[in-house]
Amino acid sequence: MSEGRIPARDRFRLPRWGQRGTAGASIPAQLSFDGIVQTYGDTRVLDGVSLTVEPGELVCLLGHSGCGKTTLLRIAAGVEMPTSGRVLMDGLEVSGPGAYVEPERRGIGLMFQDYALFPHMSVLQNVMFGLRDLSAAEAGIAARRALSRVGLEHYADEFPHTLSGGEQQRVALARSIAPRPGVLLMDEPFSNLDRRMRDAIRDETVAILRETGATTIVVTHDPEEAMRIADRIVLMQAGTVIQQGTSEEIYKRPASLFAARFFCDFNEVRGVVRGGQASCPVGVFPAPHLPDGPAVVCVRPQGVRLKPPGFCLPGRVVSRRFLGEIDMVHIDVQGVDRPLQARIHDPAPVKEGQDVGIEIDPKDVLVFAASDP
Repeated sequence: MSEGRIPARDRFRLPRWGQRGTAGASIPAQLSFDGIVQTYGDTRVLDGVSLTVEPGELVCLLGHSGCGKTTLLRIAAGVEMPTSGRVLMDGLEVSGPGAYVEPERRGIGLMFQDYALFPHMSVLQNVMFGLRDLSAAEAGIAARRALSRVGLEHYADEFPHTLSGGEQQRVALARSIAPRPGVLLMDEPFSNLDRRMRDAIRDETVAILRETGATTIVVTHDPEEAMRIADRIVLMQAGTVIQQGTSEEIYKRPASLFAARFFCDFNEVRGVVRGGQASCPVGVFPAPHLPDGPAVVCVRPQGVRLKPPGFCLPGRVVSRRFLGEIDMVHIDVQGVDRPLQARIHDPAPVKEGQDVGIEIDPKDVLVFAASDP
């Protein structure tokens, strides 16, 4: 059924899924990349990437477009061969100088960003496509079980073009889990969905991944998405891994200014480090890890507090916008090039042009050398 034929009262309801715990367990595999280099002509897309994903782990490859995330996924799946380096599953080489295992023999499921459903096949036939090692009867049973888990068994005889985007995504998910792969690779699986639908489908998809136990890599450019779903985040830049860890580790202790910016829209203020202290127009902050010299003081918007004028750093309100759960307030401060952003959770009874005091919470401040990329 297409979105256009859905009754108006049902059009904005979130999708119903099948019973949890019925997805069927996989035997998870360890997936390792060893010094992967990939070049296209003079362009070096991957530059010596080494990474191991443990059995049952859910890892997000995070980074801007063009950083090599999808290329690494395609190499893992066997869709591309690396220029150099090796891919191993459970310690056995599947791509590299010593061996090459065909994609269909790797026990890897791959879910593309555009879902890649066959338009001439029914929903059931699409899900059965990866079950060619089973008899037709066994494949049909396994495919219907997967469709039932994603709540779409009643659409088995429909064709993909009659389904909404969210329903097509769920068909693609059913197809990827039906063979119970040891490794599942997902390339921006939620990017084509609107936000309300994306949150609901993402949460249920993660529940299914946990049920199957498959080792999973999800490619995304959305840091909030990565933080919500990943056991470990691998942050990439220009074909290299620049930091990896839990969401809390990377958010609180970013390895570089690039990593910090990826997870927060900071207020960035130029300053100077002397004797382990960073001085700037909004205050003095500890920087024991940095040598003396120019620095960038990064203040998270939620770390900016508004106070009555006269007792703290003086500022003047430039604008205030009500955003539901927070107020976003911009404040001019002498010596700072751009207005400070403040995310205020408590109601902020301030007006444009009003003088205020500003207090900075040190726990929301990070300091980097000005030369950091």
